[in-house]
Amino acid sequence: MPKRILIQLDCDPQPSTFDAVVAVDAGADVLLRHGGVTPENVVPLVHGAMFTRGGADLASTAIFVGGSDVAMAEAVAARVRETFFGPVRVGVLVDPSGANTTAAAAVVAAARHLPLQGGEQPPSRAVVLGGTGPVGQRVARLLAGRGAIVTVASRTLRRAEDVVQRIVATVPRAAVSATEWTGGVRLDSAAAKLVEQVDLIVAAGAAGARLLDAQGRGQARAAKVIIDLNAVPPAGIEGVVATDKARADGAAVVYGALGVGGTKMRIHKAAIDTIFAQSDAFLDAEDLLAIGGRV
Repeated sequence: MPKRILIQLDCDPQPSTFDAVVAVDAGADVLLRHGGVTPENVVPLVHGAMFTRGGADLASTAIFVGGSDVAMAEAVAARVRETFFGPVRVGVLVDPSGANTTAAAAVVAAARHLPLQGGEQPPSRAVVLGGTGPVGQRVARLLAGRGAIVTVASRTLRRAEDVVQRIVATVPRAAVSATEWTGGVRLDSAAAKLVEQVDLIVAAGAAGARLLDAQGRGQARAAKVIIDLNAVPPAGIEGVVATDKARADGAAVVYGALGVGGTKMRIHKAAIDTIFAQSDAFLDAEDLLAIGGRV
């Protein structure tokens, strides 16, 4: 059997070391890393993957698309997909900044405690703090796709509105809205009223940015699940520890970044196995969420 070759196409000048380590741990025999990848220069790299092996051996080559710029990574992924034709294609995993695998893991965690599939129960209400970042916008999209009523919160309302438009373009029936979020919650503010009403709070802001303080956390009386995806002190949500994993905290259960991280890593590794097993696999956020339901 030929060696499993994973071609890492990263939009950043220096390809992610994290993604490289996970790829090796997931069983890639050879890792070819390319930085500074754009839609304009990616086609020759894809052709190199497509035309060096034939028949069943082609399945032993796969592509990983990453980078910190989600929009750029998506454009690269779209160009990769356009380059394939007929059976001449390889498996592809799209996970810029780990956003798709992390978001999928967060939604898997939430779904353990909340009704996210619709049915007879009313839809869950969720707010995603830092909802315009790489992970936040994916969490919002996946939750909307599962039928939740989602508010995308950001320090810049226009950016939140842009994310809402992109979600609706992907999930036409999404119940999603935007709000401005300054980080603190005054007892008489619109933010306080929002926090009081939601079933799920997810903080997905930048490392070390506190998005919900103790006073705001105290307002979250209806919350059943609280997830903080920030692993760098201070916590994104005051009172949540990175290692929290379904820890009871009043009426809610709380998850920290490391509490979600185990599921994220299982999804990531299973996804790499999938793109080597299926040369027609093209794994985006929704596909990774489906994998997360099985691992």
